[in-house]
Amino acid sequence: MAPESNVGGMGDFEVVRNRTIAAPRERVHELINDFHAWRQWSPWEDVDPDLRRDYSGAESGVGAKYAWEGNRKAGKGNMEIVSSAPERVEVRLTFEKPWKATNQVAFELTPSGDAATDVTWRMTGRTTGMAALFGKVFSMDRLVGKDFEKGLERLDTAATRSAGDAA
Repeated sequence: MAPESNVGGMGDFEVVRNRTIAAPRERVHELINDFHAWRQWSPWEDVDPDLRRDYSGAESGVGAKYAWEGNRKAGKGNMEIVSSAPERVEVRLTFEKPWKATNQVAFELTPSGDAATDVTWRMTGRTTGMAALFGKVFSMDRLVGKDFEKGLERLDTAATRSAGDAA
């Protein structure tokens, strides 16, 4: 579970976290592939109780879109699932506030043993403007790495609770 960070050039970043979840890959995939389900596990769902959400596009999978706007902590932005397969879901993440950025997010899902899934949550991007200045003091890994860990823990809880409910 050691944090990984790869800086390929000035302002480039990568944040990666892994966790093995005791649920089948199909169940984990369902929770990631549908933005409506993110309310069960996203680490940012509780930063603003009055968060405004807008879902559009496909119900789930490629073309599903989710936009949010909230308090200073939540900011404003949107996500779109741009690729979806049983082993990988890719999301384009665009922030409008507190600063503008577009990052690539990928969830890699690998079956592990009997009915478990290794999940790798990866975000890559480039910091520019104010975010780049801020990034000189706080690395992106330091800023969001703990959120990824919390999200994977919640994803584990949601997937195993649901898997247990289905049994």
